[in-house]
Amino acid sequence: MKFAAARAIASLIKDDELAPEHIIPSAFNPDVAACVAAAVKKAAEESGAIR
Repeated sequence: MKFAAARAIASLIKDDELAPEHIIPSAFNPDVAACVAAAVKKAAEESGAIR
């Protein structure tokens, strides 16, 4: 589930925005929480941790 969260965070940076100093979204990006929550929920369901 940690890996799912990390991939979700990384997915918020588009290819044209990617730079050595810009590899994760801003802490103020309002999309981060919802994106991470959805990814972790999906990973938990797939692993059988929740139903």
